[in-house]
Amino acid sequence: MTLPPIDDWWSELSPDAQQSVLDSDSHRLDETVREEIREITGAVVGMVEQLSAKDLAYARAHTGSKD
Repeated sequence: MTLPPIDDWWSELSPDAQQSVLDSDSHRLDETVREEIREITGAVVGMVEQLSAKDLAYARAHTGSKD
């Protein structure tokens, strides 16, 4: 299980899931976010998958983006 590139799914993530990622104290993704990523990309995202600092920077720069 591997986390797909954030630019493949971030803009399609629900606003609530995006906020959950940004508000989290952990780089790990919660179950709801992992499920949305699976629905968007078809990839199964494991419980231990986490965002890198680069991923978080991308997320912060693209919050609310639906490009």
